[in-house]
Formats: sequence, C-alpha cells, structure tokens
Amino acid sequence: MRELYADIIIDISHEKLDRPFQYRVPETLAGKLETGMCVAVPFGAGNRLRKGYIVGLGDVCKFDPARMKEIAGTVRGESVVEERQIALAAWIRKNYGSTMIQALKTVLPARQTVKKLERRTIRRLMGREEILSLLGESRRKKQAAKGRLLEEMADQETIPYEWVTGKLGVSAQTVNSLERAGVLRMESSLSFRNPVKVEASREKEKTLSQAQGQVVEEVLADYDQGQVGTYLLHGITGSGKTEVYIRLVQGIVERGRQAVVLIPEIALTYQTLLRFYRCFGDRVSVLNSTLSAGEKYDQCERARKGEIDVIIGPRSALFTPFPDIGLIVIDEEHEGSYKSESSPKYHAREVAREVARLHGASVVLGSATPSLEAYYRARKGEYRLYTLGERLTGGSLPKVYIEDLRKELQEGNRSIFSRRFQGLLAERLERGEQAILFLNRRGYAGFVSCRACGHVMKCPHCDVSLSEHRGGRLLCHYCGYSQPKPPHCPECGSPYISGFKAGTQQIEEKLKEMYPGVRTLRMDGDTTRTKGSYEQILATFGNREADVLIGTQMIVKGHDFPGVTLVGVLAADLSLGVGDYRASERTFQLLTQAVGRAGRGELAGEAVIQTYQPEHYAVTYAAAQDYPGFYGEEILFRELMGYPPASHMMAVQVFARDETRGAGLASHLAKLAGDAATDTLSIQILGPAPGSIGRVNDIFRFVFYVKSKEYDTLIGIKDFLEEKIPSWQLSGESVQFDFDPMNTL
Repeated sequence: MRELYADIIIDISHEKLDRPFQYRVPETLAGKLETGMCVAVPFGAGNRLRKGYIVGLGDVCKFDPARMKEIAGTVRGESVVEERQIALAAWIRKNYGSTMIQALKTVLPARQTVKKLERRTIRRLMGREEILSLLGESRRKKQAAKGRLLEEMADQETIPYEWVTGKLGVSAQTVNSLERAGVLRMESSLSFRNPVKVEASREKEKTLSQAQGQVVEEVLADYDQGQVGTYLLHGITGSGKTEVYIRLVQGIVERGRQAVVLIPEIALTYQTLLRFYRCFGDRVSVLNSTLSAGEKYDQCERARKGEIDVIIGPRSALFTPFPDIGLIVIDEEHEGSYKSESSPKYHAREVAREVARLHGASVVLGSATPSLEAYYRARKGEYRLYTLGERLTGGSLPKVYIEDLRKELQEGNRSIFSRRFQGLLAERLERGEQAILFLNRRGYAGFVSCRACGHVMKCPHCDVSLSEHRGGRLLCHYCGYSQPKPPHCPECGSPYISGFKAGTQQIEEKLKEMYPGVRTLRMDGDTTRTKGSYEQILATFGNREADVLIGTQMIVKGHDFPGVTLVGVLAADLSLGVGDYRASERTFQLLTQAVGRAGRGELAGEAVIQTYQPEHYAVTYAAAQDYPGFYGEEILFRELMGYPPASHMMAVQVFARDETRGAGLASHLAKLAGDAATDTLSIQILGPAPGSIGRVNDIFRFVFYVKSKEYDTLIGIKDFLEEKIPSWQLSGESVQFDFDPMNTL
C-alpha cells in the first residue's frame, strides 16, 4: 500500500506558522481524510498535540521519511473546512499579500469553541395508569418532588427539562432515579440560536416595471443556460433595486441553491432584512459583528445544514459556509466598507467573483453611484450593465439647491444653516413632514485649536488632532487616548482655545434652539454603540415619532423613509479636501446618495447642498444626479494620472518602533521593488514617505506606492518582496500590502 502524506496548517491562532507542515497519514485513517478536515498532530520538540487543518493530500514525501511524524487522529466536533474555502484562502493569500493563516482566519466560519445550545426533554415510558399508581405510592412516602413530576407526567408525554428543574423544583437526582427505574427517558437535541427577531406578514408580490422585469428575466435566463457572470445594476435612488434583488434571489432559491446578500453597513440590516423576511420568512438570516459568538456559530451551522436559504450581512457574510451558492448580491457596491482595513486587505467585490467561480454562481452589483472600477469594467464589456432610470413611485428626483456658504457669510448669515435651508425646514415642520440632516463629522466637535496662535491639540501617541466630546474631554479616534480640555492654550496661554463646532450633537442643539418643540433623533458612532440601537433609531424615525434625523454617513446609505421630503447636507465638500485621488468620487457618491433620500414617497422632495466649492464638478453633477457626466470627467483624470481603474496600484506599508529604521526599511523595499520589475518602464514608484497618519500607538508608519497597468506585475513584485522580508525583519516590524487602496495610507 502506497504511503499518503498530508500538508497541514498548524493551529490557526499561531500567526508565525505561515507554512504547511507535512505529516504521514496512518493506515487507520487511510481513505478517511479530506482537504479541510481538522486533525490533531504532534508538533515541536515536545510533540505536544496541536490542532491543524489539512490543506493538501498526496503521495509525494517532501522531507526525510525517517523523521516524518504521523497524524494522531481527527478532531471530533470541529467543522470540516470545505475544499472551496481552502482554495479561496489560497487565492486571497496570493492576491492580497497576507499570510495563509490570516487568509484562513478570514474565510473560516465561526469557531466551534462556543457552547452549543442543547434542548433537553423528559419523555415518559409508562402508560397513564402506571404513572398514577407510582404517584399514589410517592404521596404515601411523602416524596413531594417526585410526586410533582409524576403528576405532570400523568397528563403529558413530554416535558421540557428546564421546566422540571425550574418551575417544578425537581432535582436532577430525582429525575435520574426515575430514569434508572425505566419510568422516563432523557432526550436531548441541539438547538440553533436565531438572531432574527422580526414579525412581519408575507406581503403581496409587487408588479415589476418593464426595466426591472428585463433584468430579472435575463439574469435568470443566463443562469439556466449555464452562463453565469457579473452584472452591474445602475439604478437611480428609488428605482427599485432591492425588489430586483428579491426576485433574483427568489429565482435562485426556487432552483435549489442559496444566496448571499451583502450590505455595506450594519445600520442597513433591519430594513433589508424586513424586505427579505416578508418573502422568505425564517429561511433568511443575518450574519454580522453585532451577533454573539454563539449566534454566529449557529447561523453558520444552519447554513451548512440547509436550514436557511439567504444570508444578509456586511462583507464577512460572504464566507457563510453554504453548500451551493447560486447568487451573490452586493448592494451599494461603491461603498468603501467593502474593502477590508486589516490584512488581508481584500475587496468584497473581487472575492465575491472568486467565490462565484468556485460555486458556479452569478454576481449582481447594484448602486445609484457605481464605483468607477465597476462602471469601467461594464463599459469594457467585462460586466453586463443594466440601468434603471425611473423612480417606482412615478415621482421625480428631488429638486436640489446648491448654497454657496461664502456668499452666506458675506451677506451676514453666520449660522451653520443656510437661509434657504432654514426656510424649507420651517415649512416641513409646519406641514408635519420629515427631514434628514447629514453631517460628515463625528462627536461634539472637530479639532480643538487656539484662535490666538493656531496651536492644534494633538494626540501624544498619534499624529492626529484630538476631537472634543460632550463633557469637555478630548479623544483620539485612533488609539483612544483622552484628556480634559485645557482652559488655556498650552503653547501661548491664550484662553481662546475651542473646537470647530460642527459635530452632530452641536447640530442637534442648534436645531432645538431655532425650532422649539422639534423632535430630533441622532445617528452616529456615539448613539449606535449598543446592540439593537440602529434598529431602534430607524424604527422610531420610520414610525414618524421624530421630525428630523441628524447623522453621519450611515444615515444616507440605502434607507427608505417615505415621509422625508427635505434633505440638508452641511459642509458636504469637506471630503474634497482630503489628500486622496478618490476624493471627488467619494464626494459625488455621498452627495448623490444623500439627496436621493428625499421624495421617495408620494410627496415631492427637495435637497440643499451647503458648500464652499459650488462650482466643483463633483457637486454640480451630484445636484443634477448625472452619473455618466461625472464618470466622463473623473475617468479622464484617472487615465491621465495612472490611477485605478485605468491602472493598478499597490501600497506597501512598513511599520516599525524605530523611526529611523522604519524609514530605511521602506527605502530599501522601494529599491527592491524597482529591481523586481522585469520591465522598469511598466511601473512607477511613488515614495517612500511617512504615512498620512505617521504614528499610531508609538508605531511609525511609512508607505510607498507602485503603479502598473498589469495587476499580475504587482503580484510578482509583492511575491519578490515577501521572499526578502524575513531576512531583515525584527520584532516590532511588519509589512502590509494593499492593492488598489481605498484611502491614502
């Protein structure tokens, strides 16, 4: 019999073990192992048993057979990591420059270290007359607890164990004695936690518009013919993209397969879940970071066992262990939250396409403001493009006013609200209509500075300004450092030190001051920390228990409130000042999505954009809701400068505790990157330079960028650098790769 060997990744919690170790497969396990299984193996000099995952099987021995250790056995109770998940992890590791361990951690479902939820039941084994006879005997012997249990058993064949030990006050010892006597039998079964707490009746199926029906019909027709691919659904706000998703998912489920629906923000979960629940009932579930470890594990198990057909969640839901995915939907695909901020820095859009390839599934991307990457590929024919250009209500897009804040100040208006917005809001409040007020800021105020000398209060550990929060505390949003606000400037001693008053809390206070009796709700990072806070705020506003919803970016992403007829965008062009090549795109998307929240019901809507740059093309095209116009102007800039999607870019980040050494290592790697290119004319290297945030938690950051039209060229450079790094890397130093980064690093 030929020898078999297994390549095994040891215990995922050990970051440094980023290579497979080979073990001999014992005869007792021959034919019983498969890729993805969890096994126990002797590891290290002491041969301590460790868990590991099989990532490959074969008959080629790569090391000295005499020193080869054997697999000790399989680990019971652990999930089998499917071969597709291993393949996906390998793909992520290759394309995003992470370790294999990091990639496996990303794709693996929730670990099974959580306590399983067990339901225990007592079942009687005797007839009613026999039970009554025993009851009489127990009463004569004054066995009260035993008597209470027998009395219940006389009328019921099964009783929940928790009820017996709780309400009846019967001890486990008493139950066990009756079981030994053959009076009853203990039965147990696993029960899965269900985080979905929605009560909604099935709604009548809506009639699709011609454009909606065409999308559904053609995508499903392609699927039936085995022509799975990627589709981009460009639909204006209120055009009914969600209804298209539901019909497509319904079609896939009817064909016996599962669907994954990705949303960019947890805040969108409630409304999206409600729409899908009305169609699929308890065959739909959610998977996100607000769930407990037990709930996450149970949803993965429900998916694996075929108890659910649809999962809804942010990018991590993409790794739900469905056996047979047929469709992946990415709603609001332009959102930056689909890009992971930690290694591996994958983008859900690209990973979704790889998952779809492994399963033979289709991918549908949807947005009112598609990312330039998606629209660029659609224009090239890589994706199929569909356009929904009309609102389902039959109404028109909101009328948009661009208010020049420079002019407002010149004419004596020192309020944070333009005069037009003040007048329009007063009208809405009188008519009992609702408004949304968007501010791209967090906390009570922005940075704190001295008006006398210009000194800015900064974090002593990070190169960022401190933000003022209620109570007079200054907080670093990167490392969490906090300190009280000083009464005088630490540089010049001036008492004129204060924050830039543009926070959501301060906006709320100004509104209440200007409009006595106005009912406000605030949705930002501070009001949504607790579990269920998103749903509570959205439900309250949806029930029209508030007049104005004030918030940061999370309030303008996909929410549908028919009562909202006015949207105000304050200082919308703040994002244009960010040193990032995507600044114009983000501003356009933000403004378009924001104004699109108005007039989604029967009543017409209006929007006010307050800006210091009213002539900027991102502002004017957003006000006109003209995506093709914006795309045409923005893509010229990207092509001229060699930025994605016209070209590809890889950011190489160096982290070091010593600033001088970090700078030297970054320079060394940048030189190596240039040497690695087979054709130096095909790449461009920018930097190295200190990161946009040069220091966080006393770790210095340096970055350089490599541009190339060919993605594979960047992959080759990444692979070359990874080979060189171990030779110089010290403790406290690390390197991360980010392909087509979403932000300036």
